[in-house]
Amino acid sequence: ELSGGQQQRIALARALAPKPGLLLLDEPFSNLDVELRERLATDVRAILKSQGTAALFVTHDQHEAFVMGERIGVMHQGRIRQWDTAINLYYEPAERFVADFIGQGRLIEGRMMNANSVQTPLGTIEVNRAYPWRDGTAVDVLLRPNDIVISRESNIRCRILDRAFKGADTLYTLALANGDDVLSLASSHQDYSVGQEIGVAVNAEHLIIFQR
Repeated sequence: ELSGGQQQRIALARALAPKPGLLLLDEPFSNLDVELRERLATDVRAILKSQGTAALFVTHDQHEAFVMGERIGVMHQGRIRQWDTAINLYYEPAERFVADFIGQGRLIEGRMMNANSVQTPLGTIEVNRAYPWRDGTAVDVLLRPNDIVISRESNIRCRILDRAFKGADTLYTLALANGDDVLSLASSHQDYSVGQEIGVAVNAEHLIIFQR
């Protein structure tokens, strides 16, 4: 009896045999376990590139899309909200829906100090572009887990609400003083407990802001 991965490889070989110019793959790995899906997705991408075959790959799994796609379209209510590279979807979302949908992150409240800085519960953050809004404009700031750095020297304190051990890293959910929460991805060698208060700082190279 063939395993799921073997069946998928045979199905792909049959689809590629006629040497199509374009191949549609609709959720091809949905019935496989996570580890096999990742391995098979990498194999399929390599086969398609070696054959010079273009593919339209449909999936609900963002990780699969990031592994497979050179260009990725995010769809919502029947419309493509953004068609872009994986790194741009993650760090340069074109709208609030894409920011919420792609990857992990939190939108926290802020207020524009000037075109290049915003005041937040995590202090004043310098932005990497000039925004056209007036000083004092209420905004939401997108922060990814790798934007929040645990720092013993920081005066900005947060309380740990939750933690998820991921092997080499631990994902912490942190409560801010105003009631917002943010995520921080830290080395698992930095071991902190739920309920513990820690210092944090913002180290964001791609800061995205949406007007409220």
